[in-house]
Amino acid sequence: MPGSFSFSTKIRVRITDLNYGGHVGNDSFLTLIHEARQRFLNHYGYAELSMEGFGLIMTDMQVEFKKELNFADEVIISVAAGGFEKFGFDIFYLLELMAGNKKILVAKAKTGMLLYDYANKKLVALPGTIAETLKV
Repeated sequence: MPGSFSFSTKIRVRITDLNYGGHVGNDSFLTLIHEARQRFLNHYGYAELSMEGFGLIMTDMQVEFKKELNFADEVIISVAAGGFEKFGFDIFYLLELMAGNKKILVAKAKTGMLLYDYANKKLVALPGTIAETLKV
């Protein structure tokens, strides 16, 4: 995880995010992270399908769960990009709940993202402008 995050957003847990155990299911964690990623990219003038004329494709996902989320919880998701390489980079997520003046860690996550030309179905080298824009 990076030492600092350049962006954060709040997302409220919906009733449809709950599983049969009565808390947010692992599939809904992915949905929350997806929403935070899109907000992060939008903050910097990008979108998942609009990155210097190309799109992003996810190659891997890691989540470390620490605490359950429940209906109407407002989760703060901090986001940062790093690990820039020839074709892609990683996006890191820190999910927390506020309890009074204290933040409680809910989960840590990372997604591996590659720059992808969807029209021609091939990877594209990452322009330096993307790394310059998204770096912490």
